[in-house]
Amino acid sequence: MRVTAAGSLPGDDFRGALAAMTEALPDVLPLPELPARGVESGMTGRALGIIDGLGFDIQPAGWRLTTAPGADHRRARARWRHDLDDAEELLQGFDGVLKIGLAGPWTLAATVERPRGDRVLADHGARRELAQALTEGWFRLRADLQRRIPGARVLLQLDEPALTAVGDGTIPTASGFGRHRRVEAPELGGALKPLADGAWLHCCAPGKWLPVAGRAGFAAAAVDTRLFRDSAEIDALVQWAQAGRGLALGVVDTAAGRIQGVDELVREILRVLRPLELSVPSVDSGVLLTTACGMASWKLADVPGQLAALRRAAALVAEDLQ
Repeated sequence: MRVTAAGSLPGDDFRGALAAMTEALPDVLPLPELPARGVESGMTGRALGIIDGLGFDIQPAGWRLTTAPGADHRRARARWRHDLDDAEELLQGFDGVLKIGLAGPWTLAATVERPRGDRVLADHGARRELAQALTEGWFRLRADLQRRIPGARVLLQLDEPALTAVGDGTIPTASGFGRHRRVEAPELGGALKPLADGAWLHCCAPGKWLPVAGRAGFAAAAVDTRLFRDSAEIDALVQWAQAGRGLALGVVDTAAGRIQGVDELVREILRVLRPLELSVPSVDSGVLLTTACGMASWKLADVPGQLAALRRAAALVAEDLQ
């Protein structure tokens, strides 16, 4: 079974992190995300860094949409240029899957402020414009990566931790006294659809988001397996897999902040995998093992050991399925 990770890691050494991930996760290599480098490398700032045509700056409440790029937005864009230069140098001859994690349009709409206050989520036009700009930015980034690393197959992991909250109408307004109106499923899927071709949708929040991902056309879903415990939740995974879509099973509980041993991981993998009743070829081609979310809050020294345990658990499960 193939193994990968969500992408975010502790530390601020991009070259070192990329070299380590290339060795540890050659099947599906996540381009490292290093939030410790500053606000421009956080989940929101990193996604805004690929956007041209819209400007953003940092305010006390966080990122804000502006008429022109502020200093932090310019740094976010520069950070991408530097990281891509390093990736081009270090990944010469790489011919595997290179996975790029980016915050999705609904998470951005729920975290970025409008110029006059409150979230972009409150403005239909602004959230549509932001989604379009993100899509265009991704297309440019993908083309740049394919030019720089021609042997790689570039894969988008769209991170949408706010998706279920946006759909349920539980995102608080700026005052904290109200909630933003819920966004209905057709609009949720409509903003995601241009980014869905061949991509994964990753959401580590509870809620019924797989139907939205399916209607939008995502090739695979990356899930926190611990959020799929009762029969209805497992049935949702079964329906997803039986439709021929891929699954990235987040069996490493990243919120625990501790190394999980091989036996613990094997039990979690089999708990989720057995009810799917997939054939061995379907598991080999359509199921990966990964971390539930990022590992940026972990101790740097614990990351290699956890990934090694995940690889060993994958090998044992693959033997068990034969």
